Amino acid sequence: MGSVLIAFSGGVDSSLLLAVAREVLGDRAVAATARSEVYPEPEFRQAQEIATQLGARHLTLETSELALPHFTDNPPDRCYYCKRELFTHLQELARQEGLAWVADGAQADDTRDHRPGARAAQELGVRAPLQEAGLTKDDLRELSHRRGLPTWDAPSRACLASRFPYGDQINPEKLRQVAEAEAFLAEAGFRQYRVRHHGSIARVEVPPEDLARLLGEPLREQLVVALRELGFTYVTVDLQGFRSGSMNETLTG
Repeated sequence: MGSVLIAFSGGVDSSLLLAVAREVLGDRAVAATARSEVYPEPEFRQAQEIATQLGARHLTLETSELALPHFTDNPPDRCYYCKRELFTHLQELARQEGLAWVADGAQADDTRDHRPGARAAQELGVRAPLQEAGLTKDDLRELSHRRGLPTWDAPSRACLASRFPYGDQINPEKLRQVAEAEAFLAEAGFRQYRVRHHGSIARVEVPPEDLARLLGEPLREQLVVALRELGFTYVTVDLQGFRSGSMNETLTG
């Protein structure tokens, strides 16, 4: 590829991609992370730290997805509009930096889920080297472990917009509620979690093996108090446990 700007979240996928790109291309591999209302600030800071550990130059770009009506209306293809906005900015940044390609950390398992953002990548010519190589999430964790990357067992991530049922408007206040609710779970020691926003109801997802601890006292009561203070009327726990893309379960076809 010669040179590349990598859309870098600091998660499992993009961290392995950046590590290999640095090995192959040296300083011609650059990381870039978007900063906006839909990305939790602690994740941005973690991305900065990991890019530094990998010895990569790390650029930041500001995006404003909430200025896009197609995004805030939250249709099933919301991610398409978000990714198109992001990739357009990244391509301009790549041109400014004299880098030939933009690449992201999409991998083979992503083709099995509802991923409208992939259409934006295809339209704009954004490469997905991990997916092109046929690597799955399990492959990436194994390869990251072998390389000693700190992200090898990192929990799955997704932007905060994924916490809302399709068709529900997304606004700054709702994003704040979700971010602060999930911050409570992080501070309580949970590694994998989601707080899905259903209006007055918060639906909490943690892995099944963590359900007993979540429902034990005094944590259960503390969770209820914290989330009601954030504006939720009801606090529920999803007995199926955490799963990526659970909002997609309402889609058919």
